[in-house]
Order: sequence, then structure tokens, then C-alpha cells
Amino acid sequence: MNTRSPRAEQRHFDARHFRHALSQFATGVTVITTRLADGRFLGLTASSFNSVSLEPPLVLWSLANAANSLPIFSGNSHYVVNILSAEQAWLAEQFSSRKTDRFEGVAYHLSRTGLPVLDGVSAWFECHNRSRYPEGDHVIFVGEVEHCEFTPQPPLVFHSGQFLLPPSK
Repeated sequence: MNTRSPRAEQRHFDARHFRHALSQFATGVTVITTRLADGRFLGLTASSFNSVSLEPPLVLWSLANAANSLPIFSGNSHYVVNILSAEQAWLAEQFSSRKTDRFEGVAYHLSRTGLPVLDGVSAWFECHNRSRYPEGDHVIFVGEVEHCEFTPQPPLVFHSGQFLLPPSK
């Protein structure tokens, strides 16, 4: 008995349509940080963050194959996932920019492994770079959480190509 469903013979949508459909799913926004071999820090904005497992504590995020930072994140033993609060849209923009020093003007402290934890975030997860899975045009990173902290506050939300900012008080 064959229990496999047949695959569609062709797609009736293009990449742009697919991207617009995906944008209807609201996500939180993170900045993933690590250290370069020369001691400088690297950080990037990512909305592709998810929990995987409670035991062991695992999270995942993904990075495009074309990203210049892929070899660094693939080769480093640790990284920190910083979950941005509603007031930190400027950090998401700064860490997604092409600036040479994305940490310029950013307040942070160092984790146990010496990685930057951004001040004011809703939560942060210091992760051992457990595994990586190439899928399509991205690599999925699975991190084993070695330490985490949180400060309950409204999250930064990304939906339909823009940040949903909290209402003015």
C-alpha cells in the first residue's frame, strides 16, 4: 500500500507571490551575534527563529546560502540569539544594514562565552552551534541553549514587510 501523496506537477505561483504569502505570518525579530576570528563582533537580523525541543533545549534559525557571514556562523562554536523588544526596531534595521560596524552605538554586555548580548532585549539564548542543515537556498542552524534570560515586555513583530510598532502612549 502506497501512503505517499502525489507531488504537484507544477507550481502555480512564483517566488514573489510565495514571499508575499509568507509575509502574512507575523514573526518576532532577532539579532544573532557571534565573534570573528580577529575578536570583532558580528551580528545580523533574522526573523526565522523557532523553538525545536525542551529536552534538550534546542532552537533554530536560518541563514541564506549567499550570506557573507555563513562561513563564520557555520564555523563558530557559539552564537547568541537576541529577541528584540517592541522599542528596538532601530536595532533590527541597523543589523540588517550594510554598515561596516553594526555594533556602533549599540549597548551590550558579554555572555559567558564572551559574545554580545544586546541590552534591553526581551530574551536571549546563548547557544552551542549543534548542527546545520542545508535546505533549499538557506542553511538551518540548530543551537543547543546553554544559557537564557528574559525580561517580559512587548515584542518587536514583523508582518507584511514591516515592523508593527506598539501604540503611542
